[in-house]
Amino acid sequence: MKLVIQIPCLNERDQLPGALADLPRAIDGIDEIEVLIIDDGSTDGTSERAADLGVHHIVRFAQRRGLSSAFMAGIDAALRLGGDVIVNTDADNQYRGEDIPRLVAPILAGRADVVVGDRQTDTIAHFSPVKRALQRWGSRVVRRVSDTRVADATSGFRAMSRQAASRLFVHNRFSYTVETIVQGGRAGMAFESLPVGTNPQTRESRLFTGMTQYLRRNGPVILRAYGMYRPVQTFSSLALAFLLAGLVLVGRFLYFYARDPAHSGHSQSLTLGVGCLVLACLVGVVAMLSDLLAANRRLLEDILARLRRLDGQLAAEAHRRGEPIDGIRSTGAPPWRRAP
Repeated sequence: MKLVIQIPCLNERDQLPGALADLPRAIDGIDEIEVLIIDDGSTDGTSERAADLGVHHIVRFAQRRGLSSAFMAGIDAALRLGGDVIVNTDADNQYRGEDIPRLVAPILAGRADVVVGDRQTDTIAHFSPVKRALQRWGSRVVRRVSDTRVADATSGFRAMSRQAASRLFVHNRFSYTVETIVQGGRAGMAFESLPVGTNPQTRESRLFTGMTQYLRRNGPVILRAYGMYRPVQTFSSLALAFLLAGLVLVGRFLYFYARDPAHSGHSQSLTLGVGCLVLACLVGVVAMLSDLLAANRRLLEDILARLRRLDGQLAAEAHRRGEPIDGIRSTGAPPWRRAP
């Protein structure tokens, strides 16, 4: 059983030593552990520092592509390296390495496909009251959309089985956290939420500079994920709203017309009502088309998952033979293994 710990990095040269030192070297049920760094176009020598510190594998982008791209590149690389379990953590050492054995335990026991670390954001000192409230609200929305019980939807500290990782795809360029939960939940993956501790903050977030920017960028991600994975519910609700508005307005016109047929007033209600009814029909058609597109997307994702698993198996066999894997720089550092 092989565990790959992936760490997306952007100019983390000074943070890496502490993050790597905190990782466990042996876990019950895991035969070997390897660390994978995804360098998202760093300019401070992060990759070189990582190699000096003894990480096992490095994937480097020539320029910054964003956290979502780094996460997905790590998933692909971890699968190709033969990882049976994949853990994603942050380079700023926000999450405690001592929690990784607990994080992977539900997967090893077969209870879960994905385990998400719950930071218990109400207890984090540097989170403002507004940020804590938004975290609670956002997680409630994601739980409802994804049909899961994930307590901390924006936590990047998570473990995935090989099968679950092969089926995860991220379509937005901002963050992978919310969309992967929605996608996995709608695909029937078993999620488990695990309370974890956090280390003191070492730097400000590089994903967003303030709550306004966070809402502006993550809000559309949640709405898009809802529309993408629950299209019928999304557009049917909108069609129903137009239908009800149209019926009320047309009914208002008919009521006054029945009382005094000789009076031609309230024609605005008739005009608006008919417009709402037409919009209801159009949105209903969009709902049907969206459902057909969603079915096509599910088929394509299934095909891509099968191709990813096949590619991962072939690359993992080549890696075991000592052959280089395209796009992955292996440093030659020996895996961390359990004592016999």
